[in-house]
Amino acid sequence: MSVPVAAVLTAAFFLAPGALPAAEVRPDAITAAVDDVVARYDLPGIAVGVVVDGAEPQLELRGNAVAGGGEAIAGDTLFKVASNSKAMTAALLARLVDAGKLAWDDPVVKHLPAFRMHEDWVTREIQVRDLLVHNSGLGPGAGDLMLWPEPNSFTRDEVIAGLAHLKPRWSFRSRYAYDNTLYIVAGEVAAAAGGAPYEVLMRREVFGPLGMDGCRIGEWRVDEAGSVAAPHVWRDGAWVARPDGEVVADMPMAAAGGVRCGLDDMLRWTRAWLDPDTTDGAGGSAGSRSGQGQGPWLSSEQRAAAWTAHMPMPLAQRMRDWNRSHYSAYGHGWRLSDVDGTQKVAHTGTLSGMYSAVTLLPELGVGFVILINSDAGEARTVLEQALSKLVTCAASACGPGLPTASGGGLVDHYAELLAAERSAAAPVPADGAPPVPPVRQPVPAGGAAHWRGRYRDPWFGEATVCGAGEGVRFESLKSPRLAGPVLQAGKRLLVDFDTLGPDADAWLEFRAGDGGGPPRLSMAKVDPDADFSYDYEDLAFERIGDCS
Repeated sequence: MSVPVAAVLTAAFFLAPGALPAAEVRPDAITAAVDDVVARYDLPGIAVGVVVDGAEPQLELRGNAVAGGGEAIAGDTLFKVASNSKAMTAALLARLVDAGKLAWDDPVVKHLPAFRMHEDWVTREIQVRDLLVHNSGLGPGAGDLMLWPEPNSFTRDEVIAGLAHLKPRWSFRSRYAYDNTLYIVAGEVAAAAGGAPYEVLMRREVFGPLGMDGCRIGEWRVDEAGSVAAPHVWRDGAWVARPDGEVVADMPMAAAGGVRCGLDDMLRWTRAWLDPDTTDGAGGSAGSRSGQGQGPWLSSEQRAAAWTAHMPMPLAQRMRDWNRSHYSAYGHGWRLSDVDGTQKVAHTGTLSGMYSAVTLLPELGVGFVILINSDAGEARTVLEQALSKLVTCAASACGPGLPTASGGGLVDHYAELLAAERSAAAPVPADGAPPVPPVRQPVPAGGAAHWRGRYRDPWFGEATVCGAGEGVRFESLKSPRLAGPVLQAGKRLLVDFDTLGPDADAWLEFRAGDGGGPPRLSMAKVDPDADFSYDYEDLAFERIGDCS
């Protein structure tokens, strides 16, 4: 029987957490699902925690902090939670709203007078809540090259100033398109309203009150943090660790994706959202509660605002097929949807070599966390789906054909569905032969002479296309990992970055300047399906001088 959308939305937004009977989740099925996903994807390390109806969480810890090392993953091993930081930044702002230090409908320029978007009317109209809900009109990942790859030398002030030069792709508030840069602005709004740096406020208003004492933000020393998981990338048939140096720097993307936490602390975060009566354990500085440690951590009004559908999101066919979903929307740092007739509040986090997921099923009193220290997008998708089904299928009918008796069977089931999706999406040439990519050849030192020189983009800064040794190299001044040899591929030029994978390769398109002006350089992803954070399409370089 189909469920009217209005009925689903009513259930999603107005049933209290735990309003339905708690799901009877089988611990052995959870263990089997984790075991199967580790075996299927050969993961170097994973930490999974499941909390049901406020009971002691089930922990599933596998592998090592560094592949091949002797340090086992533990409950306090730090992982990059990446974009799961966004809900924490939103919660920090909500605490300041509760304290009367800002309002969601405040213009951003009230707190940051120098803030500018590309269009003046958007600068005037954009409000604090708009910073959190991906409705700016910018393209997906606009400006992300100022944040990633790490490390780079962009500052937060430079990231915010760069927004004035990023041209919108759509009208303001007209549609959803994921961004990170406006969360950097949100962090600085919090700092301005709260009277302290973003990192200080995050520790005081989120980590401290919730007992998340192991979490790290800003600059910190690895030897003082205990166990730290290293990100891993797949190279030449093996996982290669990319451990931190002695000091983790304070990076500009902190408010969008810079938090690191262990599983134990992420489960404290999960329980704080499942339990509306969570108290302000450390008092923080939220208005009259400061120092008392007695009132609620967040008011009921701010909890409701966080889980309100502020921006509709596209409802993917996979969500319809897998979860019988009827809606998809974005709240304050959370993605909102329904799965098998119950509310789902969730988010994922992705950084090179680190994947995370936080999923809440509030009406069933269940939440779970997945932390993986490797490039494992498919593993995360499959495991998150398997764990969700172990919960929803225990609480209600969830459709025929699912191997619900076994968590491992669910892992295989969804992995096979993803494989079928890939197969169906693969292009089929008319002659039946797979396409042959053009041969790549290094551009010799004397090549591309007309285009070599120093270039500048208004928001990204300087880059050079200059001779180096026997070839030609592209090098960014402020993002040192965006550097590599220039290659000829058929009639086109591309850059193959030294330390990034092939998905990061970028086309280089040179053209003469308008009206006899200096040459221009634009860039584009070689792989059109590459991560949108490789935001080459928003670059517009102009030649500013010769190679020195």
